[in-house]
Amino acid sequence: MGKWRRSERVAVMTKYLLERPNTLVSLNHFAAVFKAAKSSISEDISIMRDVFQKLGLGRIETQAGAGGGLIYHPHVGKQEALAFIDELVHRMADPGRILPGGFLYLTDIIFDARVAQKVGEIFAQRFLELDPQYVVTIETKGIPLALMTARALNRPLVVIRDASRVTEGSAVSLNYVTGSSRQIRAMSLPRRALPMESRVIIIDDFMKAGGTAKGMVDLLSEFKASVLGIGVLVDTGVPEKKLVSGYYSLLRLVEVNEQEKKVVIIPNN
Repeated sequence: MGKWRRSERVAVMTKYLLERPNTLVSLNHFAAVFKAAKSSISEDISIMRDVFQKLGLGRIETQAGAGGGLIYHPHVGKQEALAFIDELVHRMADPGRILPGGFLYLTDIIFDARVAQKVGEIFAQRFLELDPQYVVTIETKGIPLALMTARALNRPLVVIRDASRVTEGSAVSLNYVTGSSRQIRAMSLPRRALPMESRVIIIDDFMKAGGTAKGMVDLLSEFKASVLGIGVLVDTGVPEKKLVSGYYSLLRLVEVNEQEKKVVIIPNN
């Protein structure tokens, strides 16, 4: 290709950064791709930074020095976040989601890629300053949300299993008691999955009493990991006191009335 126009450079760089959130990208890379001077690339970045800031699309940060470059930090504005949460409330409050036993069907929402990506960006924005090294979840429904959080943070995802896998080598296993049904269950994490003394955050889809979250915290303590925070999509109003504290949730499930076909769910935090 011949000489690149500024509009073309900006379009390509924008796509490149959006696909690599919280990743340091060298100015030399763009200078080589476009065969342009660094001064021209810097002017392009200035344009992108201003537009991103005006539209609330995120923050582009530049770092000086030989090993410097630019980093794109995703940002979900307050109004955008509120509109997104209201959309989730509307979808989840559909009485058709009520299952026998007073459960609520949420799988289609959790596995909606657009929803998972936005939830991940909100969680990443919440926990970015804590500088976690890993994002941890437990299979299965928490995986999409945790994966998108890990993507937004540019951190690896670690998945705790409900049973050890022969193909993953030796593992640390732990029995825990679910906080709501008081059932004894098991969870397992391969020794190679998480280095000792790592800084982690936990992401999950649902919390009732917090037994699963406490089990994950206890299992991670076997790796001497520091749990910096816990994020869940939905928690419940009852029981009010959970087995873990200091967690962050986006929505609160207040009531599921199977007889009256009524679901009450509200924004949280």
